[in-house]
Amino acid sequence: MKPTVRVIGVPMDLGQSRRGVDMGPSALRYAGLDDRLARLGYTIHDEGNIQTPVRDTLPTEGGLTYLPAVVEACTAIYQTAQQAVADGCLPIFIGGDHSIAAGTIGGVTDPEPCGVLWIDAHGDFNTPDTSPSGNLHGMPLAALLGLGAPELVNLGRPGPKLTAAQVIIIGARDLDSQERVLLKQSGIRVYSMREIDARGMATVAKEALERLSYLPRLHISLDVDSLDPRHAPGVGTPVQGGLTFREAHLLMELIAERATVGSVDVVEINPILDHRNQTAIIARDLLASLLGQSIL
Repeated sequence: MKPTVRVIGVPMDLGQSRRGVDMGPSALRYAGLDDRLARLGYTIHDEGNIQTPVRDTLPTEGGLTYLPAVVEACTAIYQTAQQAVADGCLPIFIGGDHSIAAGTIGGVTDPEPCGVLWIDAHGDFNTPDTSPSGNLHGMPLAALLGLGAPELVNLGRPGPKLTAAQVIIIGARDLDSQERVLLKQSGIRVYSMREIDARGMATVAKEALERLSYLPRLHISLDVDSLDPRHAPGVGTPVQGGLTFREAHLLMELIAERATVGSVDVVEINPILDHRNQTAIIARDLLASLLGQSIL
């Protein structure tokens, strides 16, 4: 029996300097996300949006000055994620920038551990000491492993929410210099775009899923900037050389075939930079593939 899908919008743009990702939830809904998943046989409950602080009411400096506001929002996200899992639902969080993952993953791992596939052009493994920009959307994964600002590390419950063995990054191609050092020290398995080019997405995806197969379920953290900007131009931080349209769908299809997906976040859609909602439509279709839509 398919679980009820609980769609939760998080219109937050506090984690980065470029405006617009707060409109991502509206773009995905406008693209028909709920209807597409309902046609796959899921019962959909759209819970609307989690209230997040409005950027224009906060200090103009940005960066780390937004930490209290991000912690406030992520605490609400944590509680919502925790409740969705307790209710037996499959929560899909639609952002918003990637800082929301400090709350989503924290909440879904509250009752028991799960594996995390972090699909992203970036590592998001900076701390306030290593980040060149101070932007908080580059820090959530580090915080989930216990590194960085204590307010993020201890969000929801004290201490780390993940171990390195629970996390795999797929699609990385833009890492800061000190972030690269931290990632190597962490022990997280990173499949860069170079490795995907050399070995192929099918091999990489199957290997990654096998590494996480000891865990009962997976959380998929999909940053749409993992795709090449030719396919997905409307993202917060575009980087050339990303996943193709078919590579991304193959990854989603293999996850659907080989793992139990327990929760999802999809982040960094920026409609201001998009063309006719193209990026949100691709994200919608990727989520459909992740939840079981297939060619045959």
